[in-house]
Amino acid sequence: MKPLVIVWRVTGRCNLSCAFCAYDRTKKIPRRHTDERLVRQFAGLAAALGRPVLFSWLGGEPLLWPALTQLTLDLRQRHGFAISTTTNGTTLHREDVRQHLIEHYAELTISLDGPAPTHDALRGQSGLFEQIKHAVRQLAGRGPRLRLNTVLMRHTIAHFPALCREVARWGIDEITCNQLGGIERPEFYPANRLLPEQVATLARQWPTLHAELAAQGVRLLGGEAYLRRLAASARDEKLPVEDCGPGRDFLFVTEDGIASPCSFTTADYGIDLRTLTTPAQLADLPQTFARQRQATRSAACQDCHSTQVCAKFT
Repeated sequence: MKPLVIVWRVTGRCNLSCAFCAYDRTKKIPRRHTDERLVRQFAGLAAALGRPVLFSWLGGEPLLWPALTQLTLDLRQRHGFAISTTTNGTTLHREDVRQHLIEHYAELTISLDGPAPTHDALRGQSGLFEQIKHAVRQLAGRGPRLRLNTVLMRHTIAHFPALCREVARWGIDEITCNQLGGIERPEFYPANRLLPEQVATLARQWPTLHAELAAQGVRLLGGEAYLRRLAASARDEKLPVEDCGPGRDFLFVTEDGIASPCSFTTADYGIDLRTLTTPAQLADLPQTFARQRQATRSAACQDCHSTQVCAKFT
């Protein structure tokens, strides 16, 4: 049975100044944390579904939220859920953080966007690349599946093959990538978005890079379908999705506790999790989303950028 993947943005707090991210620490925005009680209440409903569940923490920077350690322990001990998180790596130098991840996490995704000078400049913190390198080597083979995720931009995409080869030597298990999007920081996007010829070059390199990494035991995730998504975005072509099975195997939840089929459809299809009081209501969410979609089709579905729908993880 496929797991239900719940990607929950638990905090808006971050300690880096990434010009492409909505949670850049220099931005004057509210920095809310999710309600721990709501997570525990929802976890109880999810446990009653009788299927595997993966909670994946997102931010901001999730590992900066003090409540997350105990919340993770509770979900692991009470329900046996698998736990993952995406991190900027700024806390991974701490032995207590690494040990907690080793003992309680199934997956750890670390953001790394280029060679050391590029990554450190993009993230606004000197020495971060080397800090992440050391942490990955400390974590490799000791607990969670280690995944590197990189944001591909106009001035970083050429470095991607070399970056993959570099992190393969550290002990990374999987590598994924996102294209730079224009929603969070529209002022940054035009001068930094991918060009069609850059995506075409990456597509030509992909099979060889995939095979090379596989020979080292590293999975480069994504393939032809995902590369088509990158190419379409670079050409401003729309890729509609007729039916993604909304809510069937994946939920996105904001720090305010609003669940939707993906992060792009929260405004159109969002459901406040506080309104779900029984496992049956949770089990009915896919039907609820389907009815909403039938009544009013979200503009986001006319050009789907939801990475799990676009085969990023295959």
